[in-house]
Amino acid sequence: MRGKGSSHGAGTIVNAIATGKGAAFGVDLRTEAEVELDSTGEIQVTIEGFQGEDTLLAERCVRNVLDKLAKREGYGAKVTTRSQIPISRGLKSSSAAANAIVLATLDALRIRLDPLRAVRIGTKSAIEAKVSVTGAFDDACASLLGGVVLTDNRRERIVKRDSLPPGLKVLIHVPELQVRKQGLPLERIRAVAPAAEAAFERARKGRYAEAMLINSLAYTSSLGLSMDATYRALSKGAYAAGLSGTGPATVILVKEEGLGDMEALFDPKEIIVADVFDDSEDSS
Repeated sequence: MRGKGSSHGAGTIVNAIATGKGAAFGVDLRTEAEVELDSTGEIQVTIEGFQGEDTLLAERCVRNVLDKLAKREGYGAKVTTRSQIPISRGLKSSSAAANAIVLATLDALRIRLDPLRAVRIGTKSAIEAKVSVTGAFDDACASLLGGVVLTDNRRERIVKRDSLPPGLKVLIHVPELQVRKQGLPLERIRAVAPAAEAAFERARKGRYAEAMLINSLAYTSSLGLSMDATYRALSKGAYAAGLSGTGPATVILVKEEGLGDMEALFDPKEIIVADVFDDSEDSS
């Protein structure tokens, strides 16, 4: 019994850690998963290209699907993932992996599930694996559904869906530094809750560029990260720019005709260019 699943990366508009409310948009960088169920009772995980990474998230995703939906006990699985998304840079690699693995396990079981139910299995797994503070419901929805998604993460409820203006490309500045969720200064992050709330209200009104800037100012300060890439991009006419997740990556939205000039601002080894991922049919 074999199954496949895939999901995408996402960029932050408003980080949900401080207030429980977040916003994100889909980015067309893909994570794919394959799951082969067997009768061993054990789960073996291969993360292609990232040997040595913790596999607990993948194990929890498979086990939570099996515990919830598989009638037969004693299942094991071989899990293989491959991804275009750099790990621990704020680009939702964990949300994309969780979505893809949950979908692949469901596919192996020949079960079709409502997308938000599948997302919630992944967010539960992310909290259990300690790769997310809130479960990252906003990130998980954006990476699976595409477009702009605003959510209440504590209630796991979508507040709003929307689309970014047409004709935008995503340029991502990706430093070598990795930021792990286990070491976050949560007291400092929660201290910026008023700014995060203001950013969320801007996003609710569709003022995404303002929301990203306010969010970035708040979170880079609390995390001790740099705003340099954001300032450089905005000074050269980017539609929007800001810290993604807990960083250190900066996501920059730029009109396609200005992409070349924007790329010239950065070391070619530290940038990724992608399309906006928007598979949403209903932007209400």
